[in-house]
Amino acid sequence: MKLQNKVAVVTGAGSGMGKAMATLFAKEGAKVIVSDINLEAISDVISEITTKGGIATAIVANVTKEKDVQNMIDAAVGTYGTLDILVNNAGIMDNFVPAESITDELWEKVFAVNITGPMRAIRKALPIFIAKKAGIIVNIASAGGLLGSRAGASYTASKHAVVGLTRNVGFQYAKLGIRCNAIAPGAVNTNIGKTIYNPDAFGMERAMAGISLNPRVGEPDEIARIALFLACDDSSFINGAIITADAGWTAY
Repeated sequence: MKLQNKVAVVTGAGSGMGKAMATLFAKEGAKVIVSDINLEAISDVISEITTKGGIATAIVANVTKEKDVQNMIDAAVGTYGTLDILVNNAGIMDNFVPAESITDELWEKVFAVNITGPMRAIRKALPIFIAKKAGIIVNIASAGGLLGSRAGASYTASKHAVVGLTRNVGFQYAKLGIRCNAIAPGAVNTNIGKTIYNPDAFGMERAMAGISLNPRVGEPDEIARIALFLACDDSSFINGAIITADAGWTAY
């Protein structure tokens, strides 16, 4: 098993890509902190993992709250003795709101979840990784973090920030045995769409202009397998990289 005896934290693990990552990591031998804002959802994930013989603990955490992020990482160390892998997966969309219509509230909410949460989790995890000169961070960016119009302005900017943070951390801590990479998915069949309500008509029309060129929609398990690759020794020479996973959509 690729992650035998490793300890992993996965945020946004109650559904979609996060759930797929948590269950696959557990199958591969990791002890997993399954974290999400939804207790019922992560309880179901824990049941699925433990029924199959895996090891996992549910931790309710809102990544916009510093106290919750601290508790999430402390739970990994307190329960399993250390932390080896951090997956920053929790994220929200922005209703395709264009720059002219952004409110401070929307901007701050999207940034709080999509980039401030990962920053805080990384900040908390790094001293653990530095002390043992080993650690892996996997961030979930987006095709929207590579290109200009796959969503609204705030989501696009926040995911560009994830890309920048990934590269910064990857390079700066490379000589300390720490790797930090990101996955940039295209369209994936998850419930993140539930964070879209009353989408802006203009912004959505512009963001969806190239959707007809998308070869297909991905599945959470396909992203989870990439996360597993980045989280294990198979990717030991990959650091500060952004792995695009979109069936070739952004290659056009």
